[in-house]
Amino acid sequence: MKIVIYGANELACLIAVKLFEDHDIIIIDEDAANSENFDKLDLEYVVGSGSNISVLESIGIKDADIFIACTDNDEANIVACLTVTNMTKLKTVCFVSKKENVDSLSMVRGSKYQRELMIDYVLWPEELMTQEIFRIITVPNAIDVENFANGKARLLEYRIDNTTKFINKKIKDCSFPDETLIVGITRENELFIPNGDTELLLNDKIIFMGSSYSLDILANKFFQENNDVKQVTIIGGGSVGLMLAQNLEKANIKIKLIEYNYKRCEELTENLKSALVLNGDGANFELLESERVADSDVVVCVTDNDEKNLLCSLLVKQLGIPKVITRVSKNANANLFEKVGIDVAISQNGAAIENLENHLINTDIEILATVERGQGEVLEICVPYNFKADMIMNLNLPCKAIIAIIQRRNRVIIPRGTTQIMPFDNLIIFTTKDNSDIIKKYFKR
Repeated sequence: MKIVIYGANELACLIAVKLFEDHDIIIIDEDAANSENFDKLDLEYVVGSGSNISVLESIGIKDADIFIACTDNDEANIVACLTVTNMTKLKTVCFVSKKENVDSLSMVRGSKYQRELMIDYVLWPEELMTQEIFRIITVPNAIDVENFANGKARLLEYRIDNTTKFINKKIKDCSFPDETLIVGITRENELFIPNGDTELLLNDKIIFMGSSYSLDILANKFFQENNDVKQVTIIGGGSVGLMLAQNLEKANIKIKLIEYNYKRCEELTENLKSALVLNGDGANFELLESERVADSDVVVCVTDNDEKNLLCSLLVKQLGIPKVITRVSKNANANLFEKVGIDVAISQNGAAIENLENHLINTDIEILATVERGQGEVLEICVPYNFKADMIMNLNLPCKAIIAIIQRRNRVIIPRGTTQIMPFDNLIIFTTKDNSDIIKKYFKR
């Protein structure tokens, strides 16, 4: 696939790193000096504007498959996408950072202004990150949550601490609920697929998949999730803080929102119904104590500064907050934040790239989700009509992977080794990034 990326910022670099091995990548940017960021990648760098017709013609834009505009300027991205669409029929992806631009590009069908806008896919990374944070908040103690099969099946990720009941036990010796599978373990930042003899150790991050009902039982039995989240404190009242607060209000969760800028506090108060908006510095420990932030079930730090988010997170950890979720702007900071004790570190760029790769780049077999910053993938594969029915234990898969969910007509099956795989089954499979292509080829036989 030939992919053209307009922009040479950190986001563009992350996209290129993710895709260059399997695709032909061309980077367009006005600044020749930015090419140094891509020196180690096998791709083409062109100096110019992504909305310049001559530049686009010089790279053979008509032969491309996808055009991604991800500069730091929304208007430049929009104009570039519209220019490309007028020249070609390839898919266009436009990254935006302002809500007003998202609203303008999401015109209501039937409106008197409705015309063919001609941009295929609009991505607002902050909105995607907000959705991910909301999912994690609503499942106490979980550090990642994904829903499948219209909510009938789920993926939950937990970190083992000293209070975990099955610490230092082998998987085969743990009495997990039926229809529950451990599909992956991350240990010292490395993801692997375990077996029954794998011992579960302190600080391991365990990925479970199974029916929603069985995972609810798991949560209550092993992770003490008897009580719903009742109160959340948000530090940072920008776009993410506001959107998250609005979503939490709809879920009837009590909210405190701390924002340093007084004028922004007034805007937040106008846009929120029940949240308590506090004007102050989230890094002020006296403020956190006096406003009883320690009573919160979750604290979310979403300012636009990584250093500020880290400081606020460490301070609220001192208050004994059960779960702290922190926004990171730089992808490289995510592992660092978790190493110093932050429960969940989420990158808006990471969320956007995952969405882009899952829904636009991999179109033959859908990637439903990625975990542990791309180390693991959840694939959805339709079994071909000519596939010989057989039990899972007899499949002899060429690499490590776990068939976690089978969708057969209206049924959702959490399989065992003796469960038969049938033609036309939809399989939801967990595997590592390195083995993903091998599994895809196996079921395409």
